[in-house]
Amino acid sequence: MLSLRLLVHAILEEYALPWDGKHGVSHWARVLENGIRLAKLTGAKTEIVQLFAVFHDARRVNESVDLEHGERGAELAAACRGRWFNLVDDDFNLLYAACAFHADGGTDADVSIQTCWDADRLDLGRVGIRPEPSKLCTRAARQLVPWADGRACFDILPDLVRVEWGIDTRGWGR
Repeated sequence: MLSLRLLVHAILEEYALPWDGKHGVSHWARVLENGIRLAKLTGAKTEIVQLFAVFHDARRVNESVDLEHGERGAELAAACRGRWFNLVDDDFNLLYAACAFHADGGTDADVSIQTCWDADRLDLGRVGIRPEPSKLCTRAARQLVPWADGRACFDILPDLVRVEWGIDTRGWGR
């Protein structure tokens, strides 16, 4: 059974950026919520989507251009596999590719990868970019733009950060 709470805390022990930054915990949580909502519509593998949410930006070294952060996030997932989570090889390969290539702008991939990429792109409002429907992979994501973009623009901190992940957010300025 996957424990995102334990995994998130393990990742945060070495996270280089502010937890409340543009690529930090609230972003991961919104990507998770976007992804879960999308997976119900696309048929994506939920565990891949959950893991993507916490790994895809987990090894960024800055809040701006960081061209290799996806690959580093994928490598972190590889290092955590077997200790914090287990996936069969085919599913792990999907997770690895989703993380490694999420910032490349692609749209053609397995539906689980597409769902991961869309879940992240739906949160672009946090950096002042409205998701462009033509750059989303799935019809489901195009339908969720108003809901997800509104949450991103206002930097909504999902309850799961405090409740499920057990992270103290007092003092985050929200």
